[in-house]
Amino acid sequence: MLQLNFIRENKDEVITRLAVKNFDAKELVGKIITIDGDRRKIQGELDALNSEANTLAKQVGDLFKSGKQAEANELKNKSAALKESSKKLEATLASTEEELNKILVLLPNLPSIKVPKGKTPADNEMMFSEGEVPKLYAGAQPHWELTTQYDIIDFELGVKLTGAGFPVYKGKGAKLQRALINFFLDNATAAGFTEIESPILVNEASGFGTGQLPDKEGQMYHVTGDNLYLIPTAEVPITNIYRDTIIKSEDLPVKNCGYTPCFRREAGSYGKDVRGLNRLHQFDKVEIVQIAHPDKSYEVLEEMRNYVAGLLKKLELPYRILKLCGGDMSFASALTYDFETYSAAQQKWLEVSSVSNFENFQSNRSKIRFREANGKPQLAHTLNGSALALPRIVATLLENNQTETGIKIPKALVPYTGFEMIT
Repeated sequence: MLQLNFIRENKDEVITRLAVKNFDAKELVGKIITIDGDRRKIQGELDALNSEANTLAKQVGDLFKSGKQAEANELKNKSAALKESSKKLEATLASTEEELNKILVLLPNLPSIKVPKGKTPADNEMMFSEGEVPKLYAGAQPHWELTTQYDIIDFELGVKLTGAGFPVYKGKGAKLQRALINFFLDNATAAGFTEIESPILVNEASGFGTGQLPDKEGQMYHVTGDNLYLIPTAEVPITNIYRDTIIKSEDLPVKNCGYTPCFRREAGSYGKDVRGLNRLHQFDKVEIVQIAHPDKSYEVLEEMRNYVAGLLKKLELPYRILKLCGGDMSFASALTYDFETYSAAQQKWLEVSSVSNFENFQSNRSKIRFREANGKPQLAHTLNGSALALPRIVATLLENNQTETGIKIPKALVPYTGFEMIT
């Protein structure tokens, strides 16, 4: 959530920068400033009434002490009338603040000045590319055929048990999943991240804190009986650990990682681009999350970008890094790098990670602060990234490493899988 003071003092800048996200903020910003003006006026009137009431209360006490009963009762009645007026103003103020907050949460985060303009993924800026695209043998197959051939993932069984987008991993497929999770977690802890095992259900406050709620696109699974939400990423519970918390400045950056299953409805997704592991409703992911000093957050973002690149190198996967344009960014992000690996059998690039800086957008919603040497609390910056999401990593590993006699496992993973080939 954008800070109200910033909107008030930088109206034109807010409108101009949100236009980079192809978001027309003029009307909303105008409403926010108008309602905020009403709110401040009501607050001023309420403060004046309360101040007068406090003065009268003291005078009433003094008059009673001096035996001036009649004058004291007269002022007492006046004080009671002021208190009644205060109650009405308090109700009006609460209603105005509620209306203001409902509009404030509709504004996306401002994109960084580094974000390129654009409307679609075609407008994203290619930053870096590394690795050679493998040349497959004649008759090479996409991963959804390989998983059936080697009996390692059963998509139809998942449909039977739950529905489309909930695959069942079997035998070496299940071991490969577990190997990748442990590989990613071990690399993260070696890089200084503290592992967190968090709930996969969160309450409304947590969903609001990281910007998933209100759920504008209907992508979250909602457990209506208990009013809880299945997490779309470990970012949500891990970031919310620090909700309503003041962190010591010397403890920044806070570095956490965590593995969780993730759940996304993916409403409206259909066609060839969702085949196999390309787009699932339930998938495994290891997430890295940092709480950083505002002066250091973009330095931290680059460190996280390099870290994710290092994982893809170890897995021997060709990859490229894109800086997302304004139109392809998430609601809460200020700047996002996407990582894509090349799927040789499908002959296309697949997104496997997003690494983002949210600046103080999430921390303002979550009240995540740190205390400077002067003792004044300030909003921290939050960052997170996939490190990594498993489905498309598995898809590209299977496709790019297939041979006529089996599927090779990258050397870095062999100690985790316990086998070198899927046959």
